[in-house]
Amino acid sequence: MQKPSSRLALVAAGVTVVLWASAFVSIRSAGAAYSPGALALGRLLSGVLVLGAVLLVRREGLPPRAAWPGIAVSGLLWFGVYMVVLNWGEQEVDAGTAAMVVNVGPILIALLGARFLGESLPPRLLAGMAVSFAGAVTVGLSMSRDSAGGHASVLGVALCLLAAVAYAGGVVAQKPALAHGSALQVTTFGCLVGAVACLPFAGQLAGDVGRAPLSATLNMVYLGVFPTALAFTTWAYALARTTAGRMGATTYAVPALVVLLAWAFLGELPGPLTLAGGALCLAGVAVSRSRPRGSAATATTESA
Repeated sequence: MQKPSSRLALVAAGVTVVLWASAFVSIRSAGAAYSPGALALGRLLSGVLVLGAVLLVRREGLPPRAAWPGIAVSGLLWFGVYMVVLNWGEQEVDAGTAAMVVNVGPILIALLGARFLGESLPPRLLAGMAVSFAGAVTVGLSMSRDSAGGHASVLGVALCLLAAVAYAGGVVAQKPALAHGSALQVTTFGCLVGAVACLPFAGQLAGDVGRAPLSATLNMVYLGVFPTALAFTTWAYALARTTAGRMGATTYAVPALVVLLAWAFLGELPGPLTLAGGALCLAGVAVSRSRPRGSAATATTESA
């Protein structure tokens, strides 16, 4: 039987996955009116304002000095580089290709976690990630095939690969920081570091805000408040209670949820191949998070 903290961590991971999936729908609107750097900066500034207000209300203050190296690296890589290059990459390749390349990220997280954090690579985690990655590729291929203007440039693929590397590096750097600071502290100051790194795009943001329709600006604010401020905090809470590799594998549920959200809110009816890929993603997550029956006693201490 799972401990209450383990159940809360599982709920937190679920909130993160759902909100990150919803981000793809909002990016579709905001990205048409905002340049990649401006969108990243606007999203991060919205997130910092919300997180800063919550931090003040909770009176948590500054994180301990030992947490700052991880906060700085994860803030620069994940909140900064990842958001900018992913926005840029999705302008250079179709959504299906972007999904396939970026989903290398969880595999890199598991490998980097084993190398730098001493995490194990249990067979079920590797098997589940393989199944989920096959599902992500299937979803990506179906999206590329169904896209009317599908294209993939070398620059776009390189940018999406860079996004995956930045995402993986940011997660692995964030994990040790959570041993010293709270999820709220690590997320707030990581977001602040990312926002500072994106300040060179302030001029673009000012210009884009003046020209963008209200719907695009509202989507940018939504991205900052929910998929950034809330979802990154719930992610950090769950990450502090499990391994980086296992948390990375959980994000393979995102492509399946994106398919469902696009169906519900954009009227994009998924084809059989897309649905099959989404099912594979979910099946792989289930496998990666399962444990041998004999290890139930230890699962409560490290399962998210």
